[in-house]
Amino acid sequence: MKHFFIAALLLCSILSTFAQSKKTNINVVFIGNSITQGAQLSDPATEAPPATAIAWLRQQANLGTVEFSNQGHSGYTTLDFLPGTNTFAQVEQAAGAFTDKEALLIFSMKLGTNDSAIQGPHGAPVSPADYIQNVKTITEKLLADFPKAIVIYQHPIWYSANTYNGAKYLQEGLSRLQSYVPKLDSLVAAYGATNPKHVFAGDKKAFNYFKKHHLTDLIPEKGNQGTFYLHPNKQGALALGEFWGGAIEKVVRRIAK
Repeated sequence: MKHFFIAALLLCSILSTFAQSKKTNINVVFIGNSITQGAQLSDPATEAPPATAIAWLRQQANLGTVEFSNQGHSGYTTLDFLPGTNTFAQVEQAAGAFTDKEALLIFSMKLGTNDSAIQGPHGAPVSPADYIQNVKTITEKLLADFPKAIVIYQHPIWYSANTYNGAKYLQEGLSRLQSYVPKLDSLVAAYGATNPKHVFAGDKKAFNYFKKHHLTDLIPEKGNQGTFYLHPNKQGALALGEFWGGAIEKVVRRIAK
C-alpha cells in the first residue's frame, strides 16, 4: 500500500509537470493610439484595454506567465510608428525588456483611427494603400528584429460619424477607416503564404459592438459637430480588452498545435 501511495504521488507530480509544460508563456506589446493608451480613463494602468486584455489572458488555463507593455500613444498614426522613429524604437525596447526571453513574443497592433481623419493627425488622411504599406513596413521590421515573434492585427473600432475634436474625422473618416479593414485581412492572407504562423487577424467583433453599444461603452465628448463617441469608458475598455484577449488566446492555441 505504501509503495502504491508513493507511485500515485509520483504519477500526479509527473502529470502536473506535464500540464505545466504544455502552458505557453507570453509577452505582449500593444501598439496603438489613444484607445490603446486608455485616454480619459481614471487609471489607464489598470483600466486601459491592454490591461484588461492581460487580466483576461491570465485567467486562461492554457497560458502560463503573461506580461505586457502598453505602447499606445494618443493621436498617433501608422507614420508615427514607422521604423526609424523614436516611437518604433520604444516598441522594440519594450519587446527586449521582458525578463522571460523564451516566452512567445506577441505584437498586438491596432492602428487606423487617426490615419482615417480628414485632417489633424500626422499624415492624415492616410489612403488605404499608404496605410497598409505602413502596416507592412512596421511588421517587416518587427519580424526581422524578432524572428520568433508573431504580429496580430486587431481591427479598428467604430467611432461616431460626427467625431470632430482637435482632429476632423466625420463620415468621410469613418468610411476610410472601414476601407482599411479588408486591406488588413488581405495582408494577413499574404503573410500566410510567405511567412506562415507569424501574422494573424485579431479581433473583428469590436467595431460592430461599439457601434451598437456606444451610448453605454463610449465616452460622450463635446465636439465641433455636437456630442461624439470615440474613446471607450471603463466598461467599454473592459469589453475591448476581452475582445483583444480572446483574439490573442485563439492565435496562441492555433500556433501551439
